[in-house]
Amino acid sequence: MPRLATPVDLWNTTLQMTYLALETQSVMTMRLLGMAGLWNVTKSENTRMVDEKSPALLQSMMNAATATMHGARPDQIMNTAIKPLRAKTRSNSTRLAKRGPKFN
Repeated sequence: MPRLATPVDLWNTTLQMTYLALETQSVMTMRLLGMAGLWNVTKSENTRMVDEKSPALLQSMMNAATATMHGARPDQIMNTAIKPLRAKTRSNSTRLAKRGPKFN
């Protein structure tokens, strides 16, 4: 019988979801500022933001389905689903933050 989720397990899942939400908001803000000409972004940023979503979501769904089929707990399923999404939001947030605001 699998062990039950501990409060630490649930806290970790909540933390991962919070990081995902914060990184998503920062990426959206920097991209919107880029569209307004206030943030340094590459010309391919608009295409990139559309192209990256399908593979990340597909990987997220595959991870969740695999974890479910292996009998994982709900918090484990959620963590495996969040992992590829966080990888993308984390890399985007870091990359865009390095480019910085546009001052000209």
